Amino acid sequence: MSSTPITFPNAHGTRLAGRLDQPEDAPRGWALFAHCFTCSKDSRAAVFIARALVESGFGVLRFDFTGLGESAGDFAETHFSSNVDDLVAAADWLRARHGAPALVIGHSLGGAAILAAGARIPDAKAFATIGAPFEPGHVTHNFGAQLQTIETEGRATVQLGGRAFTIDRAFLDDVRGQRQAERIRALRRPLMVLHSPIDTTVDISNASGIFQAAMHPKSFVSLDDADHLLSRQEDARYAASVIAAWAARYLPAAAQPQPENAVAADGWVHVAERGTGAYTVAIAAGPHHWLADEPASVGGDDLGPSPYQMLSAALGACTAMTVRMYANRKQWPLTKVSVVLRHEKVHASDCAECETKAGKIDRIERAITLEGLLDAAQRQRLLEIADMCPVHRTLHSEVQVVTHEVGTGLPQ
Repeated sequence: MSSTPITFPNAHGTRLAGRLDQPEDAPRGWALFAHCFTCSKDSRAAVFIARALVESGFGVLRFDFTGLGESAGDFAETHFSSNVDDLVAAADWLRARHGAPALVIGHSLGGAAILAAGARIPDAKAFATIGAPFEPGHVTHNFGAQLQTIETEGRATVQLGGRAFTIDRAFLDDVRGQRQAERIRALRRPLMVLHSPIDTTVDISNASGIFQAAMHPKSFVSLDDADHLLSRQEDARYAASVIAAWAARYLPAAAQPQPENAVAADGWVHVAERGTGAYTVAIAAGPHHWLADEPASVGGDDLGPSPYQMLSAALGACTAMTVRMYANRKQWPLTKVSVVLRHEKVHASDCAECETKAGKIDRIERAITLEGLLDAAQRQRLLEIADMCPVHRTLHSEVQVVTHEVGTGLPQ
């Protein structure tokens, strides 16, 4: 599993912080997770659920709403509608960079948010709520005696989960003006409602309201003795495993690159887009599989070596193998050979021995370490042998690349 911090702007240009969790292989689908009211992407429930979904083969984007966690902005200036806008912005970022959010999950008020955002994420295949209120206005009962202060004075500081938050009247007006029942009815996509019957923060009657308003297909799962925040790891993992198994019914199977018969023959290397990520490709060479990517600095996801890093690795591997073969044949006391390489573009004018005199050329710097009781002559000879490795020769030879479109006749 890899977990990568990311940022993206919301509709107002405010920087939102998120985390992209994904399995080593191509995800079976992407999930978008919305956290509970005043929580964050790093809450126990968010982390546990994301990990469990990744173990089930999903990639997960979890993020902080404006003014919470690591996201910028002022929480006091946010409201339920702005949370919905943030959720749509997250879906847009995920769609543009990795793939559409096939599965959208919301915890508590985040669950209400995903139901409100459903029509604006039309490519989502399935939705799941965990401990969600039927009406977003339900959240105001957490304000206690300060609710009246907000009503009369326009703003008050409330204690939520041991932390102080400023709430103003605009939040109350917004959260009370949501037409949630209409949105749930209009969703018309698979919905799973998960709720604990002993939830004291959002009573289970809210789950009944959501379920009754929703159209089929819909499912309900009781979380038994779980608390509202799913603070026990086993409860969060159970919820995630149920969601993953249920969602698989509505999601297409993850596309795995399958080489054509001609390409699969011995000697061929198969490279195909992974189906996720901006540039990530899956590589197969016989029984071996790995990923290649570009670094984050140029818009990639850094899930594998870059093409030039693999080129350098090919030269390094060939160098070490060739030196080892020669030392073994000569029975020289070489105990270990290691190679460090760096590729860069340099000005041709800086290379006195190069034929090219204008523009830039490719330069690979190679540093070889030879360990063992070797004398000076042996060391010098092994460095000479390094220049004779087949990949080194290929790089210094004329190389012909013949390109065919599959189906138009690959050479046998």
